[in-house]
Amino acid sequence: MAEDGRREDEDERSPALQHQMFVVMEDLLDKLKLLDYEEQVLEKHNMKPLSRHYFVASSYTVSNPGEQFYMFSVIAAWLITLCGRLFETPQEYDDPNMIVSNILTHLRAQGGLVDFPPSKLKSGSGEHVCYVLDRLAEEALRCGQFVWKRPLYPSEELEEESVIEDDAELTLSKVEELTEEAEEEDDVIDLEELKSRTNEVGGLGPEMILESVTDSAEWNLEVERVLSQLKVSVRTDIKDWRSHVNQMLQHQDGIKSSLKEAKAYLDKLLEEISKTQEKVNSREKYINTQLEHLITDYRNAQAKFCEAKELYQRGSGGVTERTRAIAEISEELEKVKQEMEEKGSSMSDGAPVVKIRQSLTKLKQEIQEMGVRMGVVEHTLLQAKLKEKNKMTRDMHATHITETTTQTYS
Repeated sequence: MAEDGRREDEDERSPALQHQMFVVMEDLLDKLKLLDYEEQVLEKHNMKPLSRHYFVASSYTVSNPGEQFYMFSVIAAWLITLCGRLFETPQEYDDPNMIVSNILTHLRAQGGLVDFPPSKLKSGSGEHVCYVLDRLAEEALRCGQFVWKRPLYPSEELEEESVIEDDAELTLSKVEELTEEAEEEDDVIDLEELKSRTNEVGGLGPEMILESVTDSAEWNLEVERVLSQLKVSVRTDIKDWRSHVNQMLQHQDGIKSSLKEAKAYLDKLLEEISKTQEKVNSREKYINTQLEHLITDYRNAQAKFCEAKELYQRGSGGVTERTRAIAEISEELEKVKQEMEEKGSSMSDGAPVVKIRQSLTKLKQEIQEMGVRMGVVEHTLLQAKLKEKNKMTRDMHATHITETTTQTYS
């Protein structure tokens, strides 16, 4: 799904904008090489060199978001340090949001324009990643006082028409010159040399002249050694347009000759195809006329089948409604049955009666206990009243005696 969305975005954009990201990445790679990122970043962190389209986000390039984001964060941190700012090198397990926010903060401080959301940098690839790194690399080159110089184009020199002779190969013109010189030498006979040769040969016997004293193995080695120098190669000049024209004419003649042969075969093939097509059309018309009544029967049967299918669908719809009504009625019936079973079980069950009896016996016991407690309380009250009565009688007798004694003394 992500690749489809990316391809849709690329299709909506113009071809120039799609290719702009590739150009920015190539310029970025050149700037990183000028800043010597191979030794300061790749060797330090044990990373592989960047490819020409490493940070480009496209459906035609391989993407690895985790690796690309880590590489982007490390290179951005290194470029920020080259600009004279403190920035710690990010680790693999750091928070991506924090890393992106720190990079964008430094980019804004350097005057960079940030008009895109920070989430665009989390993928580690795309035009925004290339823009951020390119802006930081440009600022690092400026801080390093690097100046772009004008390119020096080499002066184009006209190639010499004379072909440089190779020691190992002989050109055709050289061979012709050598043959002409040999023919001229053959025309002029040197009598002195001929006399000296006859004198040298005259001292040898006829047997020595007829038999060769050279070794065949040495002769073969000498032939193999000299064979490469005897190779003749014809060098054609690149600017020789006449040879190209001749080749074009030769190819044109070849095309015309082959076209004549192929045209005859194609005409014959076209005639055969047209004949077979006419036969097929005639057979098709014959079959249509023979099977016309069957086709009408088939159409009638198909119409009846459609009507029956509609009736079946209507009937099936009524059946489904009735089955649903039956299901609802059966559910209500099950509920009623369950209630009747619960009431019948409660009516036939003697557990409530047993519980009532047990509660009655418990009440009787409690009543008896209350009667005993009431008797005890009444007895204690009676004892208290008797004690108070005895005390009152005693007090009355005591007062009466004191009064009688006081009267007698008086």
